[in-house]
Order: sequence, then C-alpha cells, then structure tokens
Amino acid sequence: MTSTVVAVAPHARFKEVVAAMGRWRVSAVPVVDDGGRVVGVVSEADLLRREELRGADPAPVDQQRPGSAAGDRVLRAGDLMTAPPITVRAAATLPHAARLMARHRVKRLPVVDGRGVLRGVVSRADLLKVFLRPDEDIAADVQGLVDRLFAGSLRGVRVAVDDGVVTLGGTLGEGDLASVVGRLAQVVEGVVEVRCEFAGPPASRTDPASRADSESSADPQTPAAPESRADGADSS
Repeated sequence: MTSTVVAVAPHARFKEVVAAMGRWRVSAVPVVDDGGRVVGVVSEADLLRREELRGADPAPVDQQRPGSAAGDRVLRAGDLMTAPPITVRAAATLPHAARLMARHRVKRLPVVDGRGVLRGVVSRADLLKVFLRPDEDIAADVQGLVDRLFAGSLRGVRVAVDDGVVTLGGTLGEGDLASVVGRLAQVVEGVVEVRCEFAGPPASRTDPASRADSESSADPQTPAAPESRADGADSS
C-alpha cells in the first residue's frame, strides 16, 4: 500500500483533477469529503468519457443545476467521479485486493479504515512487489504458520522455497493433512506455487495387522527358546 496519496474534493474543477493526476503520475484519484471519507473515484476513463460526450451534450451538468449561471461549463470532481467507490479495508489481504481489482477491472483501490476514511492506495504494482520477497523469508513464514496452527505436532514437515515455489515434504500421520498444509502455505505473501511431496506413515507404525501377519509368517521350524521361570528353578 502507498500511504502518501493524492486526493481531491468533490468541488475540485476538471482541470484541477487533470493536473493532480499528471503531477502525481497516477491513473485515478479518490474523491474525499470534509471528513476524509472516500465518496468516489475519478479515473482517466471518467475524464475521457466526459471529453467524448462534450460535443454531443450542449448542456453540461452544472448548467442544469438550480442557481448555476447560464453558460457555466465548469465540471467538478463530484460530476465526474464513479460512485459508490470500490474500496478495500486496510486489514484485507493482498489476494483479496487482487480479486477486487480483477472483478471490477480497476488498476488502483483506495484503502480505507472502518469509517471509510482514506488511509492509502493499493495498486497493481504494489501487488506484484510481494513476489520479490526473498525465498528464505517465505520459507520462515510458511514454517512459522504450520508450527503455530498445529502447535508443533507436525514436526516432520520440511519447507523448501525456490523462486517463490514452495515444496512441502516429510511424513504426515494423516493423508488429509497434506491438502490442509498446502492450502495454508498458499496464503503466505510471495508464494507463487505450492507442491506437496509428503510421504505416508510407515506401515510398521500404523498397521498392527501387518505386523501380526509378518510375525505369523516366521519360519515354523525354528524352535522357540525355553522361557525362564520367575523363581529361577530348573524346569527339569
């Protein structure tokens, strides 16, 4: 998230909005009220759409408002903005922000607190930065997540990371845990892909029937050693 954000008021003029976007080299700006709450967003598409309609619309919005002077062609951010705005909470995860961007086909999202007050902006570039995390940091986060959620009961899990690709290995006592651990690793920031290469538990530890069959198949010709008596007396 970028904390230093340019925003405009609803009464900002068309040229002021264009100048702000050019100065800060952004493709959209949030529109905020006097309390700092986001009430809309003006994007390059909004500005271009107004330019396309300029020739076909001889009566701009301000001319139709009560009290506006005849011939007043000043457009303001409140006229241009898309509302209600698409925003994301400050506590939201990056994958959630990415899904919002894809669903609404936007490049930037205002980040707001619980009251809707602007706290920053997250862009596509911000989402991509997370994939530049060092592999060792990703591995530490994955291992820490597994240890915390399973309280150290999965001590056999090995984590290896190469260019953001996480490989999970080791031995698990239950087959269903492999998919659970894999899904947990996927939510760690910077993970590109998760590969599970877990081995099942050894049969000698989890299948008593197998051990019984193995013992019963021993050579019957081998005599059993005489048992010693608890009192130490000779059996003869």
